[in-house]
Amino acid sequence: MAKPAVVSDNTFQQEVINASNEQPVLVDFWATWCGPCKMLSPILEQIADEKIGKLKVVKMDVDDNPEIASKFGILSIPTMILFKNGDKVAQLVGNQPKARILSQIEPLLS
Repeated sequence: MAKPAVVSDNTFQQEVINASNEQPVLVDFWATWCGPCKMLSPILEQIADEKIGKLKVVKMDVDDNPEIASKFGILSIPTMILFKNGDKVAQLVGNQPKARILSQIEPLLS
């Protein structure tokens, strides 16, 4: 299974904002102590595998990277934000089934 890349406050601009011009980027805002985040992780790995070349999936630990989490108003985790062409185009909050995540992001991938 593909492991989503890890991004930080320092790499966010390059790995997410700039990269989303080439393909959409789904950012998983999470923390090591978060149970629902751990349950979501294998689902995001599956999505990363299935959408290679169409979607980049990355993870950002909100405890280690408070600057970006604060910038995007992350108040609950897990939160997933889809970026396309440098813009936030969708946001999903909470652990969700794979089908629901895909139904929200797939229309935005083309």
